[in-house]
Amino acid sequence: MSQLEMKVPSPGESISEVEIATWLVSDGDYVEKDQAIAEVDSDKATLELPAEAAGIITLKAEEGDTIEVGAVCCLIDTSAKAPAKKAAPAPKAEPAPAPAPAPAPAPAAKATHASGHPSPAAKKMLAESGLKASQVQGTGRDGRILKQDVLAALATGFDGSSAAQWGGTREVRREKMSMLRRKVAERLVGVKNETAMLTTFNEIDMKPVMDLRAKYKDAFREAHGVGLGFMSFFTKAVTHAIAQFPAVNGMIDGKEVILPEYADIGIAVSSPKGLMVPVVRNAETMSLAQIEAEIKRLAIRARDGELGIDEMQGGTFT
Repeated sequence: MSQLEMKVPSPGESISEVEIATWLVSDGDYVEKDQAIAEVDSDKATLELPAEAAGIITLKAEEGDTIEVGAVCCLIDTSAKAPAKKAAPAPKAEPAPAPAPAPAPAPAAKATHASGHPSPAAKKMLAESGLKASQVQGTGRDGRILKQDVLAALATGFDGSSAAQWGGTREVRREKMSMLRRKVAERLVGVKNETAMLTTFNEIDMKPVMDLRAKYKDAFREAHGVGLGFMSFFTKAVTHAIAQFPAVNGMIDGKEVILPEYADIGIAVSSPKGLMVPVVRNAETMSLAQIEAEIKRLAIRARDGELGIDEMQGGTFT
C-alpha cells in the first residue's frame, strides 16, 4: 500500500490555519487527481482543495475542524485501483416497430446562471434562503456554486420564497460562522473602536406615503382609534427588509451568529427623563393600526415613568 499524505497548502501570506468548511467526498471514496475534495475557509477566502493524486481517500479531520497550514488533512491510497464501471446490459433483439411520425423539435432549454451543481454548503444555504440554483452564478470548477456565490446573489437583492413564510414565532436559528466571517466581524469591531465614526443619510421621496396618510388619516382614526403616523410605515418597511436579509436582524455570539425568526423593533420615544427606546414585539405580524396602537401605549407608559426594563430589552433592530 502506498499512502500519500495530503497537507493543507498555504492559501496566502500570513495565514497560519484554515477551517474545513465542507468535505465534498466521503471517507473511503475513490477520488481522481485534481478532483475537488473539500472547501476550506481561511480568514480571507473560501477555497477548494483538489486531490493531489488518484486513489482511495481517508479523512483525517471533521467538518468545522481548524487545521494548521502544513498539517495532514487526509490520506490517499495511490495503489488502489479505480472501481470498474458496470457495463450496460446488451439490449434484447425485438421486432422493429412500425414507423412513427417524426416528433416536433423540443424547445431549446433556457440557459441558467449556474452550469454546475451547488456544493453541499451552498446547497444548504440555497434551501435556507429560498433561492434557486438557476439564480446564482457559480464560480467554482466547472461552474460549481460555492457558498460565497450564494452570498453574492443574496447581496444583489434576490427575493427567496422563504421570506414570505417568515415571522410569527419566538424561535431563533444559530449558524456557525466561517473563519472568514469571524475575522471580518473582529476587524469591524476593531475599526469601530479605533477610528472616527461616520454617519450617512439617504434621502427618499416620501410624497406617496404623505399623500396616502393625508387621504386616509381621518378614516383611519375613526376605524382604529389611533392616528396614522409615519413610524408604522417605517416599521413595516423594516420588517419586510429583515425578511429578505435576515443577517441584518442577527447578532454574534462567539463563533455563531444568532438569527431570530421574529422582529422586535426598538422605537425611540420621548419622556420627561429623556429619550427611551421601548420594544415592539413581533412587529412583523402587526398591521399598521396595531403598530400605531402599541407605539402609543409604550409612549404613554414612558411619559408616565412606568416603562419596565423588560419593555426596553431584547430588541433585534432599532
